[in-house]
Amino acid sequence: QVQLVESGGGLVQAGGSLTLSCAPSGRTFSSYRMAWFRQAPGKEREFVSTINSNGFTKYADSVKGRFTLSRDNAKNTVLLQMNSLKSEDTAVYYCAAGRGMALLTTPGSYDYWGQGTQVTVSS
Repeated sequence: QVQLVESGGGLVQAGGSLTLSCAPSGRTFSSYRMAWFRQAPGKEREFVSTINSNGFTKYADSVKGRFTLSRDNAKNTVLLQMNSLKSEDTAVYYCAAGRGMALLTTPGSYDYWGQGTQVTVSS
């Protein structure tokens, strides 16, 4: 059974930093594109960032310059470094995996999802 396990969420003050980790289990995801989405209460799930197997990345405008997505295929791990956090970054963050190289940004483009990890930014 394929699972994506997220970790690293928590409570942080505005301006602070957090690093989210996603570790797929059950199979190797080195050939998959990996992504992070987030969902705030009462809002739809929105795209944050994606990275393909070659390391090319794409970011939502709202996080560009503050978040950095990376992957370590040898460790089968994806990291989302989040800096200069704002209260509007508060949400449940979900890791996702999908087939192919295209840097797609819609939730329907991803085949596997994690359970989510809560990020709360206090102002």
